Amino acid sequence: MDRKKYRLIFMGTPLIASHILDGLIEAGYNIILVVANEDKIVGRKGILTPPETIKVAQKYHIPTFQPHKIRLDYQQIVDLHADALITCAYGQIIPDVILNSLKIGAINVHGSLLPHLRGASPIQSALFEGLKVSGVTIMEMVSKMDAGDMYLKKEVEISSDDNYTSYYQKIAEAGKLALLSMLDNYLLGNIKGEKQDETLATFCKKISQDQERLSLDMTPEEFTNCVRGLSYTPGGYLYLEDKKIKILKVEPYSLNVEKEVGSIIKMNKKTYVLQLSKGQVLLKEVQKESKNRVDFISFANGERDLEHKKFY
Repeated sequence: MDRKKYRLIFMGTPLIASHILDGLIEAGYNIILVVANEDKIVGRKGILTPPETIKVAQKYHIPTFQPHKIRLDYQQIVDLHADALITCAYGQIIPDVILNSLKIGAINVHGSLLPHLRGASPIQSALFEGLKVSGVTIMEMVSKMDAGDMYLKKEVEISSDDNYTSYYQKIAEAGKLALLSMLDNYLLGNIKGEKQDETLATFCKKISQDQERLSLDMTPEEFTNCVRGLSYTPGGYLYLEDKKIKILKVEPYSLNVEKEVGSIIKMNKKTYVLQLSKGQVLLKEVQKESKNRVDFISFANGERDLEHKKFY
């Protein structure tokens, strides 16, 4: 198959999408345009930074397009009359006028085993739910969110040590390999999709800033899963004496409720636990604002009267 014969548009914004885009280019596919969200101000120095996919496109001298609102600014894409469109975590709803302009069609790399966890945060939500297995689905793009026919599903195990950062990397690699394994057949028209069972559909929303503030009104398992789903970025946090502290790694410890909620209990020289309303978690890793993340023992050594303070 002559992969250069097919003119493809890629739409995606974050790191996971850049990993897949890089794989497509290295495999010899003809990417004629990369579409991503706008550049963002990043870091304490406020540097305007392009999305990861734009960096890849620039590396390979591929034209780029970063519309503010694609539902209003899409003509540049439509005018290309591309053969196919590939999307992954683009970040905006793609209008029908774009989908209808394609000669073959549009497919999306989604970070869950559909129809479970349709929406904007499937990787985080799999961790929030404490799943042991999630994965990726290569699916047809349709008007309804993540509801198209499925071409390929690949399971990806979630280990007890996985957090959002580590599992994100697993999903990125699995998504790339899954897409590359079926894309030729898709372009040749040799693959048929499977309908999703709408009765099994579940949904997840974009992670809001409010969700980053951790709740102490949880079981140890729920709290641990919440921390995993937010680590290392953006990082769930609590306050300690009006200072924001990111809680980046914990483990369930016990179901005991022996002190006031938010208390930090020193069990021995190497064990500190946080009292929740429904149990306790072992504190493993934290991060002060503008500082590097550290193990909790190091953090405790730098804090006076830690056992008389409370997280809230």
